[in-house]
Amino acid sequence: MRNASTGPAHAPRSSQEQALLKRYFGYDDFRPLQADIIDSVMAGRDTVVLMPTGGGKSLCYQIPALALPGVTLVVSPLIALMKDQVDALKRNGVPADFLNSTQPREEQIRVQRAAFQGETKLLYVAPERIVQPGFQQFLNSLDISLVAVDEAHCISEWGHEFRPDYRNLRVLRDLCEGTPFIALTATATEQVREDIVAQLELRDPARFVASFDRPNLRYSVLPNSDRYDTLVAMLRDRPHGSAIIYRSSQKGTEALAADLVEDGIPAVPYHAGLPREMRAANQERFVRDEARVIVGTVAFGMGIDKPDVRLVVHYEMPASIERYYQESGRAGRDGLESDCVLFYGAGERERHNYHIDRMDPGPARESALTKLAAMNSYSHAPSCRRTVILRYFGEESGPLNCGACDVCMADTFDATMIAQKVLSAVIRTGERFGSSYVSQVLRGAKTRQTEERGHRSLSVYGIVDDFSDSGLRDVMSSLVSAGLLARTDGEYPTLTVTAKGREFLRDRDRIELPVFLGMKSPRRSADRTAEQAHDEFDVNLFEELRGLRTQVARNLGVPPYMVFGDAPLRDMARRYPQSEDSFLKISGVGRRKLADFGPAFLEVIRNYAETNGLKEHIPVRVESGQRPLAYTVEEKRQKHPRAYERWSDEEEDRLKYLHDKGLTVPEVAEQLGRQPSAIRSRLLRLGILQS
Repeated sequence: MRNASTGPAHAPRSSQEQALLKRYFGYDDFRPLQADIIDSVMAGRDTVVLMPTGGGKSLCYQIPALALPGVTLVVSPLIALMKDQVDALKRNGVPADFLNSTQPREEQIRVQRAAFQGETKLLYVAPERIVQPGFQQFLNSLDISLVAVDEAHCISEWGHEFRPDYRNLRVLRDLCEGTPFIALTATATEQVREDIVAQLELRDPARFVASFDRPNLRYSVLPNSDRYDTLVAMLRDRPHGSAIIYRSSQKGTEALAADLVEDGIPAVPYHAGLPREMRAANQERFVRDEARVIVGTVAFGMGIDKPDVRLVVHYEMPASIERYYQESGRAGRDGLESDCVLFYGAGERERHNYHIDRMDPGPARESALTKLAAMNSYSHAPSCRRTVILRYFGEESGPLNCGACDVCMADTFDATMIAQKVLSAVIRTGERFGSSYVSQVLRGAKTRQTEERGHRSLSVYGIVDDFSDSGLRDVMSSLVSAGLLARTDGEYPTLTVTAKGREFLRDRDRIELPVFLGMKSPRRSADRTAEQAHDEFDVNLFEELRGLRTQVARNLGVPPYMVFGDAPLRDMARRYPQSEDSFLKISGVGRRKLADFGPAFLEVIRNYAETNGLKEHIPVRVESGQRPLAYTVEEKRQKHPRAYERWSDEEEDRLKYLHDKGLTVPEVAEQLGRQPSAIRSRLLRLGILQS
């Protein structure tokens, strides 16, 4: 959702921007907000971008960098990732480079000379370099057209990854006077966003806030009692997918990685206590698919570019939703279905409180308590996980049942009566107490507090005998997530009934809540993913293409995803392209990759198609005076049976919801398991799209 009040007015899309997108990155269309953000940057306006991981933030400054005459300076926090980022750009034919302390003097001179001579369009640097007088003098010699600050939340002391070196970036204002700035982040509350604007001294910036929703991610919370066995089962059910497992301690990280290796699962550890060379080597093995599991502390992952992580597991609960959202968001950056699993136990909150109690009293301590309370609510509340996350970031989530988390996939019951009782009890006790005390009143507890406060005489006292204390507290947490109750911040949170909750009571509305807290078994989740995979593309061809990708990447000494990601390979295994023109129509294939990899991949596809009697199925763009190739209805029905199934009312509602959320037609098709052509046809029939 874009902040329309401060964003630039809509302008016709530049054909140059569209051409650059296809030529260098192989995409036909921009994702939601990307084009408007690029318009803002091209108009010379400071811009703030809040877009979730995998939403395409990088293109928002990479396309302008290619279109503008000078150099784009990109500030990135992790030196270890700069080479991967630049290598990926170069693989697409983009003239990019980086400067950091790991390079020999001769290499740094070469990079600076290339930038000075206008041979470089994007120059990546770490924030620490900005304060160096010699580097500032070098910047003064460049024609800098744009400054991009990535992971901009690091500049705010209210952010979850504050880095003091980011505070030095304000000197760029004097060094690059008149140059537009773009600040980008995946996780930032309103307070952090305002701090970014202030610290970077942005001038009347356009602000773009994309939806925090990641429809391709499935969220689940599991009890931590048998977590190791559960984890091993999940990993074995995903023999080809990469996984990240987060642990809270260095010792635990190494122990878990060693246990997994002993059980035959290739895993490597990553934490700040390991020698630098070992950390780099382990990350390299993971990125190159040589170790499909990495077990890391919070030291791992910021800005990790690996797009095909299919599973992110938190072995312990993190201290904030911001951190959990960013770390879990490293799954499925390519838009394909992936899982985010959190193991949770009763002692998790106490573990974090132990550290918070040692903080000095003040705003920082109160903020830490508030964030921990929110994370704890997410972990144990029997309500839609996605809704909890979205509302934490101030976004209304639409339907309360996302259909893609453990709670929403569980059985539900009619909770209208118990919800009415809970809301009435909160009101009648004065909206001054927390869930534990409200539960005591409802269950008729004979405590000193209920007697002294006169609450035994209330009509709501003792009216609940079919819920346990923990069950009632789960109901209250779920009502908070549904927006009927609000919980105050602080060490002793209290409950109040919202305006929505009062409307619920007044209008006698109906509500359903989950029967139990838990998720489908990991095996069921994996089976569902596998079944969908078989429906969507030719799995056998996909595996052949994956093998070729691994071989090509190994010969080039690059990570496999830099050759092609899983999404383009799936599209190839769905479309069977057998000519260069057809291959170029695969999403994610640009001209450079066609030249570098097209012959080898086309040979595999042609041989496979000939052996199995298959023809290519490439959507044909209709040019002026031309007609597309046509298939008979029966041919279409045999190839895409889902496109000819009847649409249920529920499926049409889901289609409208996803379209309203800003998803593109291919993204909606991915969610609904239908072909993009079927999605467009239905949108046209519903009058949502114009022909």
